[in-house]
Amino acid sequence: MSKSNSKPANPAENDTKNCSPPWRLDHLQNIGLALTETAQRLPDQIAVACPARPRPTKLKVLPGQTLEYSKITFAQLERRTNAIAAQLQASRVQAGMRVALMVPPGIDFVAHVFALYKVGAVSILIDPGMGRKNLVGCLSAARPQALVGIRKAHLARWVFRSKLKECRINICTDGWFPGCQRTDSIDANSNDAYEPAKVNRESPAAIIFTTGSTGPPKGVLYRQRNFIEQAQQIRDYFDIQPGGADVSGFPLFALFNTAMGITTVFPAMDATKPAEIYPPNLIDAATQFNATQSFGSPALWNTVSNYCNKHGLRLPTVKSVYTAGAPVPPNVLQNVKAVIADDGDVYTPYGATEALPVACNSASVVLGETAAMTRDGRGTCVGTRFSQIDWRVIEISDSPLAKIELATELAPGQIGELIVSGPVVTDQYVTRTEANAEHKIIDGDSFWHRMGDVGYLDDQNRFWFCGRKGHRVLTKNETLYTVPCEAIANVHPQVHRSALVGMGAFGSQIPVMIVEPQPEHWPATLAGQKEIVDAIQKLLADHPQTQTITHVLLRQKLPVDIRHNSKIFREQLKPWAEEQLRAQP
Repeated sequence: MSKSNSKPANPAENDTKNCSPPWRLDHLQNIGLALTETAQRLPDQIAVACPARPRPTKLKVLPGQTLEYSKITFAQLERRTNAIAAQLQASRVQAGMRVALMVPPGIDFVAHVFALYKVGAVSILIDPGMGRKNLVGCLSAARPQALVGIRKAHLARWVFRSKLKECRINICTDGWFPGCQRTDSIDANSNDAYEPAKVNRESPAAIIFTTGSTGPPKGVLYRQRNFIEQAQQIRDYFDIQPGGADVSGFPLFALFNTAMGITTVFPAMDATKPAEIYPPNLIDAATQFNATQSFGSPALWNTVSNYCNKHGLRLPTVKSVYTAGAPVPPNVLQNVKAVIADDGDVYTPYGATEALPVACNSASVVLGETAAMTRDGRGTCVGTRFSQIDWRVIEISDSPLAKIELATELAPGQIGELIVSGPVVTDQYVTRTEANAEHKIIDGDSFWHRMGDVGYLDDQNRFWFCGRKGHRVLTKNETLYTVPCEAIANVHPQVHRSALVGMGAFGSQIPVMIVEPQPEHWPATLAGQKEIVDAIQKLLADHPQTQTITHVLLRQKLPVDIRHNSKIFREQLKPWAEEQLRAQP
């Protein structure tokens, strides 16, 4: 499991000074061929590395030692992917066919994703962390015609076969399973060749599900152009140079690395529980591979940065940390910035499964300018938009808007709902299709996507996020927005996070602030609880934006999404809050 004196893996390949300049992806019709081009330019660079031992979610690096990693170069990955693509076609997987992919993060995951791209299949990518009920529901709704996955996934397919009646082609990636073809024993150097799929930029490439933080998860259709434009936009905005290495805390984002000539290192962790990462595992991965960047949720980086600061550790080669999924508290940004390279920065990309990336801010800007405004209830500044994104803030409506002429655009400084347009914006849901009318606005030959977020544009054309549209609290006299109001409660030094919810009928709701103290500050006595509640009530009463919020409740843990461990499920808190207030004398 570990080695005591291993040297960094291929440090030369991870030296951005020695690599070729970035290449364009605009000419591609199939994102799978981005791997082919990367392999031609950087054949000997490590493409993917992952823990060599099985059950990597249980591994822990020991003090003074390092974990052993399995590695594959871009040239080897290209050959392996081509061989898998040939096997897929031999198994009757065709272009346009919906294929559920259920392979854990690692070399096999990346290889099978790009093999499916190459044959033109539509990959169904579902986060296993969403729970069994949602996972089965999403799979059933997506109606896969084939399943490519590990034996455990095929066992689940057999158990829930009544939900997957159209799934007739089954391929196992890690051994023998009844009725399955296999890809684990493929000879990557064989002469078997796949037939390149006849696809174009508008061809379907994947179905990716939303987190379901404001309702049931929805299947978003990704076309080839969405992936191609995403990779190009991310590379251009962050000036990502081929030859670097990324420690990946979020597997789906890691797929862009392959298109950009970046080594992907999957650390030993459970990707469905990022907050529970064992920090030495990530530190070890970053050190072994001279990591230049890392993507992970705010919860992951909160855990890692706290550990580094406590033990006096740093990640000196890491110059860029990307963290997204929910607003990132300034203290987390400050802690992370303190443990990476002196000239490094932390970036907070903003977007959604339906539209990513939309905008981005950095720790330098947040800590130097916008954090103080956020603490004062101004919202969270998500930064400036990406070059190919167009955006507007329109008057809030809870009804469908069939065409753009029905939307009323608001002036800078006015809070409304954000709509976006651009090549990275997806055009439809393929499950829960009734949501298409609710989220898409036709504009001639184009369309706008309603993000479901409320906020405003400032005089620098930056968007300030004020919460989800469906989470706003509408009382008889005013509209309260979650993020600005919660920021006032979060000023209390013992508060970890908070959630504003509304009890009662929309339009006459009673606002309630639910607060999660820092674990080490949870009051052991009723008197201690009352002390914190009184202090927060005073904070709210003293601010004009929150003075009408008089009810404050403490809760040890707020329910959050599994994918990012950051988005608060406020819908689950409403009945709990009503029960708590009824029980009060």
